[in-house]
Amino acid sequence: MVRGAGGVQGAAGAPGAGGPDWWGGLNLNEVERPEQVLAAFERGERFVGVAVIALALNHPDPAAVLPVVARALESADREVRRQGVVALAHVARLHRTVDRRCLELLRRCPRGNEADDDLWSFVPHRELPLWLWRHHLRERLVERLRRPFG
Repeated sequence: MVRGAGGVQGAAGAPGAGGPDWWGGLNLNEVERPEQVLAAFERGERFVGVAVIALALNHPDPAAVLPVVARALESADREVRRQGVVALAHVARLHRTVDRRCLELLRRCPRGNEADDDLWSFVPHRELPLWLWRHHLRERLVERLRRPFG
């Protein structure tokens, strides 16, 4: 076992060992398996948020990805939460879907983030909550009032 900056890792986490490089974070953009990322959360890996983004980009099934994104959105680590927002934006853009749990967790985040915009752009509006409608309609109204004759 090797103790890295992100926690304890076995041979699978060592560079060149065929698994994700949790210690250096070099090949995390290739992560495709939700169970790898969930195990990284359990170990407290330093680059787990990067792996959540990679999972959102690489895995074909949003139903498997969204629980992992929710785990990132409820993290105590601010950076992991931010990376969860980015991952949710990718899921919205690639799969045009979101689940209720992620929406509940996203509501706790500051408005105007990547996920707010991508959810509004790519997910059918009828599937989005009222608070996101209010945010985007208010934003459009303010923009329109600033340029009344544009």
